[in-house]
Amino acid sequence: MYQEIDLDKIDINTEPPAEEPARQYYFMAKCREWVREFERKNGRRPSFFTQTFGCQMNARDSEKLAGILGQVGYESTEEENADFVLFNTCTVRDNANQRVYGRLGELKNYKKHNPAMKIALCGCMMQEPAVIEKLRSSYRFVDLVFGTHNIFKLAELLCRSFEEQDMVVDIWEGTDQIVEDLPVERKYPFKSGINIMFGCNNFCSYCIVPYVRGRERSREPEDILREIRQLAADGVVEVMLLGQNVNSYGKNLKKPMTFAGLLREIEKIEGVERIRFMTSHPKDLSDELIQVMKESGKICRHLHLPLQSGSTRILERMNRRYTKEQYLALAEKLRREIPDIAITTDIIVGFPGEAMEDVEETIDVIRRVKYDNAFTFIYSRRSGTPAAAMADQVPEKQVREGFDRVLRVVQDTAREQVARYQGQEAEVLVEEINDHDEALLTGRMSNNTLVHFPGSPELIGRIVRVSLDKCQGFYYMGHLV
Repeated sequence: MYQEIDLDKIDINTEPPAEEPARQYYFMAKCREWVREFERKNGRRPSFFTQTFGCQMNARDSEKLAGILGQVGYESTEEENADFVLFNTCTVRDNANQRVYGRLGELKNYKKHNPAMKIALCGCMMQEPAVIEKLRSSYRFVDLVFGTHNIFKLAELLCRSFEEQDMVVDIWEGTDQIVEDLPVERKYPFKSGINIMFGCNNFCSYCIVPYVRGRERSREPEDILREIRQLAADGVVEVMLLGQNVNSYGKNLKKPMTFAGLLREIEKIEGVERIRFMTSHPKDLSDELIQVMKESGKICRHLHLPLQSGSTRILERMNRRYTKEQYLALAEKLRREIPDIAITTDIIVGFPGEAMEDVEETIDVIRRVKYDNAFTFIYSRRSGTPAAAMADQVPEKQVREGFDRVLRVVQDTAREQVARYQGQEAEVLVEEINDHDEALLTGRMSNNTLVHFPGSPELIGRIVRVSLDKCQGFYYMGHLV
């Protein structure tokens, strides 16, 4: 694995290997020579800055990108005028694209003062042909552009960028290839995301993800288990299993395995104390998975179960493949089998054709399920999706009215749900010093609720028992027991 590879022992005067990941280590060694030359000329190592837009999978990808740059010899910085700037983009909503374009305008000014600066863009937004056209025509100062399928090729592409004067664009339409055995710079030493699958087969009518991340590809279970064993040996106590729809894990493997079966194997790994996962599609959440969660001492009491809409009519137009009644029955089963579970969700307001009575259906589901939290979004029209071509787009005023009503109910019910543990004690994984008060620590309960409490920084990374003294809406203030 990558920790054991000495880049200085790689002969970069030979042809690069064809197989992965050996090929990428070869290019890391080549890039390191460039970094050393930079250091000789400038008396310092080159710096890099990364910005992640979007989901947990993007955050995990950014850890891999940072790991590669660190292995090459770059030094991380929080300054955006670094020698190498990398934006890992999202394209789920149009405003994410506009934010990237706005930031590029700022980077152009930095590059005027530092012509050797390199600017790279990767991620979901780069998989859109219209974006690539716009970059080629209006943002020629960008040096490197790559997509979601070839994140692992950063070192190779960086080498090309050093050797070529023009913008390097490397976009794959799709792939079956999975390359994971590369350096990773984790944000937290005690917890880590783990990619268990890539892509999506669901093709919800509003969603661009299947077009930019490709079809579902599951990693082999032994590769996942080996990675988690290594993380546990490195001090990781909590793992987050990542996929666009983890419930469909394993269906495309030569030897199929269910997601529940994978969880059972992960539970056996010593050192791992908490297991999280996201995201679960309601249509694929099995009784087997509910039973495994119920019986587990390690799987966290939290399930993110996107609703999107409470109207069966709108759900059908969204191509979600479940009804309001089926979703409610599933939520009721979860509450019955795992009474202490926290259920969170995603909700879209303003989908084409949505009327106020459809919004009321959504509100009805919120009140009945009683979510601990809900990520509520106004529908974003994404070109290339079936919903974008629907004629009955909802007027902005009506969308805003529906959104405000949904948000009020979500906040009211979530406060009630979170407050139900006040006065009790809970196991809390200490994550960091509190952002607003250095005398406090911030940690997370199994059900994902944040808790702030006085304590020593030496507790970071440990699971401690905390009294939940006062609920402050969506988090607790407490003290160590």
